[in-house]
Amino acid sequence: MTLALKHVVKKYKDFTAVNDLNFTIGKGEIFGLIGQNGAGKTTTFRMILDLQEQTAGSITWDGSPINKINRDWLGYLPEERGIFPQMKVEDQLIFFGKLRGMNRDKLKKEIDFWIQRFELEEKRNEKAETLSKGNQQKVQLIASFIHKPKFLILDEPFSGLDPVNRDLLKNAILLLKERGVTILFSSHQMDNVEELCDHLCILKRGVSLFSGSLLDLKKQYGKTKLTIRTTVPKEEIEKMAGVKDVKVVRDEYVLTLMDESFAKPIFELISNGQYIEKFSLDYLSLDEIFKDKVGGNNE
Repeated sequence: MTLALKHVVKKYKDFTAVNDLNFTIGKGEIFGLIGQNGAGKTTTFRMILDLQEQTAGSITWDGSPINKINRDWLGYLPEERGIFPQMKVEDQLIFFGKLRGMNRDKLKKEIDFWIQRFELEEKRNEKAETLSKGNQQKVQLIASFIHKPKFLILDEPFSGLDPVNRDLLKNAILLLKERGVTILFSSHQMDNVEELCDHLCILKRGVSLFSGSLLDLKKQYGKTKLTIRTTVPKEEIEKMAGVKDVKVVRDEYVLTLMDESFAKPIFELISNGQYIEKFSLDYLSLDEIFKDKVGGNNE
């Protein structure tokens, strides 16, 4: 089962929010849709969920128009959170599961599994308003997929989570992938996208700057990030051929090269035939590529 967007456009009078968007997500794939605020991510999610109609183009699930499929196949965590503050955690999950047609016995088994998985056992009979922001987020996450959807959209799912709970969520996403769930998510935290996604789409003002595999994106830039630990002064390194930029990060230098072919002569100059503690050539991080692609800060 595949989600496919072909030449999708969304206009609001004279404003084009999404322009000629194309990408495909295969079954059981985790796909990242990234961009600055206002890039068109949430508009795209709403069109996929049939909450808004596209102006042009097609959105299909396994070849069928998205508005014709069983709505219980979809799960959605919106960026704007919303759970019932006066309702207990377990009652809340039962409510959302029943809305999606699950019977109580199957629902109880799923709730027990995910409450334990997200370390909410002691909170299951507490009202949502008494929970921390992170625990409220976990409850809403469970609610978005408690009905076992085939396709799940997560809009900024890591927002408000500390590092421990972020890892719990990442592991949950990977488990859902193993179960065959197709997942589309956005995040401003590029390390999360880089860790979870094989494919992604970068949006800027509604236009796709790139759509494809993360590795193909990195290969466009080549291996131009060189990290070294050496006693050679920064001033000397900056003068070496092929060096565009040098940053000091703790006890290391992080160089940006014009081309990876400059790495070998730089190694020979710095080592001079002697032992060198660290010399590591790699692709740019997704965060660095994102900033270069969209321009400005990643906010």
